[in-house]
Amino acid sequence: MKKKLIPILIATVLFQFSLFSQIQDLQNWLSLPDSSRQPLENLSFSKKALTKFQSEFAANLLMLDHQNKMTIEYGSQWDSRSLLYQNHTMPFYYQIFGSEPSDGRSLYISLHGGGGTTATINNQQYSNQQHLYDATMGGLEGLYLAPRAPTNTWNLWHQSHIDEFLDIIIQMAVIKENVNPNKVYLLGYSAGGDGVYQLAPRMANRWAAASMMAGHPNNASPLGLRNTPFAIHVGALDAAYNRNTVAEKWGVVLDSLELNDNGGYIHDVQLHAGLGHWMNLQDAVALPWLSNFIRNAIPDKVVWKQSSRHHSDFYWLGTDESKIQNGGVVRAEYSSSDNSINITENYSDSISIFLNDEMLDFSQNISVKFQGNELFNGMVNRSILNLYNTTNDLGDEFSQFPCNLTLMNNDTVFENNIDYSTVSIKEIKGFK
Repeated sequence: MKKKLIPILIATVLFQFSLFSQIQDLQNWLSLPDSSRQPLENLSFSKKALTKFQSEFAANLLMLDHQNKMTIEYGSQWDSRSLLYQNHTMPFYYQIFGSEPSDGRSLYISLHGGGGTTATINNQQYSNQQHLYDATMGGLEGLYLAPRAPTNTWNLWHQSHIDEFLDIIIQMAVIKENVNPNKVYLLGYSAGGDGVYQLAPRMANRWAAASMMAGHPNNASPLGLRNTPFAIHVGALDAAYNRNTVAEKWGVVLDSLELNDNGGYIHDVQLHAGLGHWMNLQDAVALPWLSNFIRNAIPDKVVWKQSSRHHSDFYWLGTDESKIQNGGVVRAEYSSSDNSINITENYSDSISIFLNDEMLDFSQNISVKFQGNELFNGMVNRSILNLYNTTNDLGDEFSQFPCNLTLMNNDTVFENNIDYSTVSIKEIKGFK
């Protein structure tokens, strides 16, 4: 019996050495200046199969490295309260309210009104937004941050560059002020409300909840709000651009979506009686309402509708920019109880499915289905390269995924960035 155990013990020791060697390879790579690093995808250790422990260790190293790069690029800009992205500049103001909770601060991003008018008026609106909800925030905790829109156009808050600016703000607030990325809230008034209508669904994976005040949705769709509680506050007499009637219609649509989706589309729609565009701060009740919610970065059901401003990642789904169609819808869900994924609607011929150990059990077979038809049933694997890609894409510690599957043409599933010569060792008991 002892002789039979020797090969297993040797294999176990070698496997342990291999795992720690992998982490050492990663640490060596990360120790180099960014300009001196070889592309990670060209290095063999990045595609070797990882254990859960090894994956968690690598994820922490990669997040620290990403945050260091963000600090180098944007740290001084954050300190000077003015961000630069491409050819645009976004000044911002923030103040901190309350004591810091043990799980990190909240962040309220508040978008000012104005729009297609003079820079002077938009500056006045920006200044006003900075202290608009001070009294309400006095009873809450967190950073209240008011950015100044980079342009003075009518759509100043939903142009394509805004998404990147908000991503930078969130990541830097996490780094600089210990904000919890699961407690980030979006709100905005008038033209800022226009922006919230657009940004809340298209960036839903960033928000714990959002509130729209006195705006108009234009061509926005609420479908992406399945996992993002959404409030609407409009004066009942705010008839310009039909803000009041459109808000009421959105309320009806959200009622229907919630009724037909158990647990989804939480919302609160209030038309404030007797009030027009200015609601005398009755809309401030939205802020404590927002604070009730915590983001789930890996919800078990996702509805992703592309707007004209494309996004390649949404919760645990992704697609290549070249595959995106305006208005395209993907619906997907996973079940921890039976270790399965089901894509129920998909317009693209290539969809990425990102997985981590909080979602499914990697020690058991995982089933992948399209509209209930099983396409794959087997083991999946973790790799450093998958962690690296998702860490850099989102800069979010709760959205790091060591496994990446691709659904092709709704009939084929394959795994990405795995060296299968390293997978068989996982049969050794105890190294799942």
